[in-house]
Formats: sequence, structure tokens, C-alpha cells
Amino acid sequence: MLEVPAAPAGQGGMDAPTTPQLAPQQGPELELPARALRAQSGYEQLTVTVTDQGGRYVTGLQKGDFRLYVDGIQRPLEFLRRDANTPVSIGILVDTSGSMEPKIPQARAAIAQFIRDLNPNDDIFLYAFSDEQFLLQPFTTNHDLVMRRLGLLHAYGDTAIFDTIIDGLRTVRFGRYDKKALLVVTDGMDNASRATLPQVVSRARRMGVLIYSIGIGDPTPTRIGLGFGIGSLMFGGNRDHVDAQMLRELSTETGARTYLLGEVGDGELLREDCVAIGNELREQYTAGFVVPDPSTPGYRSLRVDIPGRPELTVRTRKGVTVGPGAPPTYAGGGVPNP
Repeated sequence: MLEVPAAPAGQGGMDAPTTPQLAPQQGPELELPARALRAQSGYEQLTVTVTDQGGRYVTGLQKGDFRLYVDGIQRPLEFLRRDANTPVSIGILVDTSGSMEPKIPQARAAIAQFIRDLNPNDDIFLYAFSDEQFLLQPFTTNHDLVMRRLGLLHAYGDTAIFDTIIDGLRTVRFGRYDKKALLVVTDGMDNASRATLPQVVSRARRMGVLIYSIGIGDPTPTRIGLGFGIGSLMFGGNRDHVDAQMLRELSTETGARTYLLGEVGDGELLREDCVAIGNELREQYTAGFVVPDPSTPGYRSLRVDIPGRPELTVRTRKGVTVGPGAPPTYAGGGVPNP
């Protein structure tokens, strides 16, 4: 991970430290579980998104409406928070490989709109990545600093998506809030990482961080030369290839979503997707529970249902890793790097 040095005074430089700083204080809007519950061995949290048959968010549910299952066995839901005003710690990871060169202006504009729409208390950091990772702005609640750093996005080099997501997952653990997310914007397939997809998936499973992504390009590179459509979007054989399968896997594992664009065009669809992600973060629930026998290491599958409302769709992460050495998914005030 490379960090960009601060610009000279008067040029909009980054007045933030070059190493992450722990921030134990919580935002004024943040509702937390009871201290005794947070301190309990095996306490975990997960983000839950509920939609109706029309895709609209359902936000008026109560704790008793949900059923939580760990390895298929029902467990009590100990905490539930409606996240309308909940501050979030968010990492923005922007692909600046060579193929992004004509798309950078639209990406800047879309991400700027995403930042403008965030809760003013949200904690943000910004990465650019090609075959290396550049921390353009460490965690800050000063959104103007992040906006100014968008001007440093310039395209060159190859694409190290896996390495960057792992760095992003490490960095987001320093966020001051218990709800954490990454936004990945890319038009490519990984061709420069030392890390592998299974390593990224394994870390994502342990972390409990929402990984949203926007992929720009042809999602099926095996069909080069063939034009086809997905919904209202048309893809041709000469487009850039994006690793849609990888992006979807990460989003599915973490309870987030992946958005795919055939091309960036004038950037309007990209801006709409950024707005949709920002909106979804305010339409979710945070649920807390205690994993049984947390001292026994291993992966536990998770499922959340709303039995009284079978027409509703519930989206959350697929599981949690527990035991010695596994980081807790409740980390409200920042924790050390592994």
C-alpha cells in the first residue's frame, strides 16, 4: 500500500496522518448494543436488507419479526437497530488501471455525488488502485478532503483488485463506527495481485463488511465478438471485460449488491448506481446475536427469515468465522491490523 504525500499548504492537501488513527468516540446518532452484550464472548453483528416484491425497502420491522439461524439452529436476536441515521465507516476503492482512462471523469463525478449524499458523520477513506494501491485519503469525517483527493485519480498500469480489497478490508477495521462498507468501482479483471480470490472471500467472510461494487464492461469475456443484452443494457464484443462473477460473489457473501454497466457513457447510470448504494445504507437494519460455543473455531452459516411475511426478501451475509484469531465483526472503535 502506497500513501500519497500531503500537498503543500494552500493546495488542498491531506491534513490527515499517514497511519490510521483509532477513533473510539461514536457519532451522535449512533445507537449501540448494551455494553454487557458487546463484551459477551461470541457477540456478532450483521447488516440486514429487507425488500418487498417490488424491490422497495421495508423499514418498519421490529425485533420479533425476524428469525436468525446459526448453522440451521435458531438463535435469539439480542439487538436490532434501524439504520436510517446510523453513521457508517466507508472505504472507496477506485480502479485507475490503464483501461479506466476514458472513464475517470465520470467516475470522479459519480463518487463525488455519492459522497455528497452521505451522512455528514460518515467516516470515509479513499484508495486508487492499478497494479499498486494508493491511499489517497485516510479515514476522515471531513468529506471535502476526500472530494479534493478525487482530482488525483489518473489511469495507468494493470489491475490488482484482490490485493486492493484485502487492503481495504484491513483499513476499514480502523473506522470509528460499527457499521462498515466498501465501494469498489472497476472495469477490469485481476491481472496483478499476489492475493487470490479464495483469500479475498475468506477475509470477507470473517470481517462482516458490506462489499458493494460497480463493474463497468462486458461481464462475459468468453463471448467475445457476440452482442447480447441484460435487461436494458447491451454489451458488445469489443468492450472491456469485468470480473462480474468475482464481484457478485463478494457482494453475495457480505449481503451487499453488485451493479453492472455495459459502458460508462455520460456517467448518468454510474451516478445512479452510486446514489442507489448510498440510499441502501440508510434503509437497512443492524442485528446483533451471540454465536454458540464461540471458543470452537470454524465457519458458521447464517440465515435470517421473516416468517410472518413470506413475500419479503431478506439479504444478509452468508456466515461468520469464530474462534481464536478470528476478528470480531463488532468493532466500534477500531482494532489493530491482523
